[in-house]
Amino acid sequence: MPHRTRPMTALLVFTGVNAVLVTTISPIYDFICFHPYWERRRERRRKEHEAAAVKGFGPS
Repeated sequence: MPHRTRPMTALLVFTGVNAVLVTTISPIYDFICFHPYWERRRERRRKEHEAAAVKGFGPS
């Protein structure tokens, strides 16, 4: 074998990296999901949907 395998070290590194990812995902998730862009997009799509609904029920 060209190198020694260290399963305990690998397990600790893996667990440490996962712990860091889990603690940092919440602020990233909040930043992405509650970004003002999504609110503007949601509002624009609602207005377009309402306009299309009104246009569909207009006089023939």
